[in-house]
Amino acid sequence: MYRSELQQLAGQAFAKGHATGNDFVLLADPTGALQITAEQVAALCHRHFGIGGDGLIRAVPTSQVSGYEQQFIEHPKAYWFMDYRNNDGSIAEMCGNGVRAFVHFLIAEGLVNLAVGQSLQIGSRAGVKEVTRLADGYAANLGPWGLIHEDQAAADSVDSMVRPSGWEQALPALSITMGNPHTVVALPDQGMLEDLELFVAPEVSPAPPHGTNVEFVVPAEPLIEDGRARVKMRVHERGVGETLSCGTGACAAAAAMRYWARGTALINDWSVEVPGGTVGVAFLANGDREDTILSGPAELVARGIISRD
Repeated sequence: MYRSELQQLAGQAFAKGHATGNDFVLLADPTGALQITAEQVAALCHRHFGIGGDGLIRAVPTSQVSGYEQQFIEHPKAYWFMDYRNNDGSIAEMCGNGVRAFVHFLIAEGLVNLAVGQSLQIGSRAGVKEVTRLADGYAANLGPWGLIHEDQAAADSVDSMVRPSGWEQALPALSITMGNPHTVVALPDQGMLEDLELFVAPEVSPAPPHGTNVEFVVPAEPLIEDGRARVKMRVHERGVGETLSCGTGACAAAAAMRYWARGTALINDWSVEVPGGTVGVAFLANGDREDTILSGPAELVARGIISRD
């Protein structure tokens, strides 16, 4: 099965990249001619029979993406569109680590020129995102976060229950949207975090209509150090399984922790430690809204051509 799907893409150039261990197969499609099926994505991303990755990202002009032509008309600076697919081939709205890896790929491919301190607009299914090149990585403005079940969250501070694989008892959680859905669970200690079995998707009730990413978070002790709040996180990504990092998940985790602590002074600067490294999350006032800024490294590790054999 996987071999036949890969052979249909024989001769296609690819790169392999990651951002804090969240890894991707990256394809350049400057003419918008490349049609990738869900089965081909799953074959390319398979850890044993393919290239391997948590997802696939196709770089394609926004004007060439069906249903997003208007996005390009309204935001002509967002020339490139991040066409992101999960490991299983399903479509995802946004990936915070992926957008950093995507911009790094565009630079490496010579498709854009971006100096340190300069910013680039990127089209996506979650709207236009602005990414700034840093000396040691990239900062992506993912826009405002939101509550998925706002009324219940306001009343109870939680809005759903999550039962990890192998657990008898479900845990209270908060549902956050970062343009894609997340369900955040706070745990009391690191031992519980380390003991989680996340190969199997946790049960979430009620679950968002298109599924959800589930983040488990433990605050550091002390929580705040040098003005920055610190948490540890593990995540089960929908359509993938456990990943070493999730950028939008880190933002959702920080937003949930901040929401739960809203009775005290708001903390705007967060450090989120994931198995693949550490990312920064900042909340920045922007007129009548508050933007969420995700920062961290990105790199390419390999290039190749899909084999005909």
